[in-house]
Amino acid sequence: MDKIKKRPIILDGDPGHDDAIGWVLAASADEFDIKAITTVAGNQTLEKVTYNARRIAALLHLDIEVAKGRNRPLCSDLIIAPNFHGETGLDGPELPEPDHELSPLSAPEMMAKVLKESEEKVTIITTGAQTNVAALLLSHPELKDRIEMISTMGGGLRNGNWTSGAEFNILVDPEAAYTVYHSGVKLQSCFLDVTERALVYPEDWDRIRSLNNPIAKVVAEWFDFFFIHVKSLGWSGATTHDPCAVMSLLHPEIFDIRDYYVDIELKGNYCRGATVADYNGRTGNKPNCACVVDLDREKFVDYLYEACKKYEGWEV
Repeated sequence: MDKIKKRPIILDGDPGHDDAIGWVLAASADEFDIKAITTVAGNQTLEKVTYNARRIAALLHLDIEVAKGRNRPLCSDLIIAPNFHGETGLDGPELPEPDHELSPLSAPEMMAKVLKESEEKVTIITTGAQTNVAALLLSHPELKDRIEMISTMGGGLRNGNWTSGAEFNILVDPEAAYTVYHSGVKLQSCFLDVTERALVYPEDWDRIRSLNNPIAKVVAEWFDFFFIHVKSLGWSGATTHDPCAVMSLLHPEIFDIRDYYVDIELKGNYCRGATVADYNGRTGNKPNCACVVDLDREKFVDYLYEACKKYEGWEV
């Protein structure tokens, strides 16, 4: 049997329960070769999410470097989300302490290093504010051709979730998102349109818990904590945002993906950070984004279960 050709990956995010679950999914994938983890302020402060990223790397036995990004957006003050993710940004189950030193490189420098050294083009999966990716593109425009794709979770074409018009990851740093969307790099984005349909219900994560391996147990307990606040907002299941940016690369066949021109609103009292799609091509602009807008929820949950099952025999 031919050996699977692995896809070089950079994981960029602000973990965060759903980032963490997405990284569990990515680390389980035979198709991925994770080259680095980079962190960005968002769900919590930069120091907290970086500590979380290092603990997740230890949990998943990832022998890779973690690099810390900017502690604030490009042009605005930082917004954080402790109401969703708790005081640490990853409240809930106990995790191992970091087992690798933090990289001396900044996140954009680490990204540039991976791009330069990789024999294959690299895919960046970014599940927080797009600050690091924008900084990379602005500081190293010559490396754009080394990026295979940027897969993001951010934005909402129908609605926002932090304001009526804006989703949290985009609202944290709209200027960064604008830079990414106008970069010309191949872009795929998982909007609230799909992530709010990627609902994982208590019976689904109890099924994951029943696998009785340490990673599955942690994932179930992350869902337990994350659901506390989500349930208070009226949801009957956990909105599994960030794993969609990973799953849509691994199993695109279960998603509805449509090409649109999308722009980022940078001004306005009510709509700063909104992602606006040209559904009818009236702007005359060519599509710049593969927009992920729907999915087969049952298959999504099945694939998440199978990913957690791969950690049987794991030691933490």
